[in-house]
Amino acid sequence: MPDESTSTQQVELSEAEKRANVIRLAFDNDPAKLDAFIEEIRYVIPENTGVVLRGSAVTGSRWKDRAPFDADGPGTSDLDLTLVGHRVLDFYKITGFFVPGVHSRPLSDEDPDIAPALVPLREKLMAMVRRPVNIQGTRDFVMYLRGELIGQPYVTLIHKRDE
Repeated sequence: MPDESTSTQQVELSEAEKRANVIRLAFDNDPAKLDAFIEEIRYVIPENTGVVLRGSAVTGSRWKDRAPFDADGPGTSDLDLTLVGHRVLDFYKITGFFVPGVHSRPLSDEDPDIAPALVPLREKLMAMVRRPVNIQGTRDFVMYLRGELIGQPYVTLIHKRDE
């Protein structure tokens, strides 16, 4: 389990450092690949939906055991996308939530049928990055709690506009 100093170090990464980690670790050190990934997401998400990337692609290591990104071999670490906003929650079946209408489970290999309309996007994104991509939906206040109050690091890929 990570000690307090590790958690603090991860939280204290600058936006530029987090984005550089993502580009280096998940996009072959090619910012254009990240841009193409983001554009694919833009085609599918509802208006006024934010998108963040969380997890070891951002910090460089897993939270649970501090293992480096792709510790189990190339393409073994997943990308954890979170779609932020109330409209995206309509993509998820009622059985696909931790808290119905508030915070979904991730669309993933473990739950491949909880958001049928997002499956083609997930498949396209996985083909682009040659690794699993999990897609979770959440409301703004949950993202605020996770990011700002709990301190889980993330990189914003698409900013949510105010309604």
